[in-house]
Amino acid sequence: MKTANGHVFKYGENVDTDVIIPARYLNSSNPKELAAHCMEDIDKEFIKKMSEGDIIVAGKNFGCGSSREHAPLAIKAAGVSCVIAETFARIFYRNAINIGLPIIECPEAAAAIAAGDELEVDFDTGVITDKTTGASYQGQAFPPFMQAIIDCGGLVNYINRTVV
Repeated sequence: MKTANGHVFKYGENVDTDVIIPARYLNSSNPKELAAHCMEDIDKEFIKKMSEGDIIVAGKNFGCGSSREHAPLAIKAAGVSCVIAETFARIFYRNAINIGLPIIECPEAAAAIAAGDELEVDFDTGVITDKTTGASYQGQAFPPFMQAIIDCGGLVNYINRTVV
């Protein structure tokens, strides 16, 4: 996947892993089951309203809290094509790349983009285009090796394809 296209779900700062996937659902590691409860403690309508390919935009420190891999897994399984934030919690950033969820840090985009806007994100260049307003933002592009991990669907798949 070299680009993402979708409508925006916008959230604030310090969106922690407990609201991304509430702890009461962590008895499962089934991605579809986790996806059914994605974001429900911050946005009860998220799963009902979102469409495959939609994009989450948030403020500082997205994915803070516990180190659980369930959070990016729930987001990816829900059909989100990309998460854009001012900053990410470091362990969330690492977990997202490890499971193949594209994430981009871009403070300007995170501040300016509104809920419902339609975006196009180019992962090769890091350019985020708000098709609703016509504005473009320069996000942090993925280095080629990280793009390869994401394109393979995560680190385990990448290793299985490149080592064998």
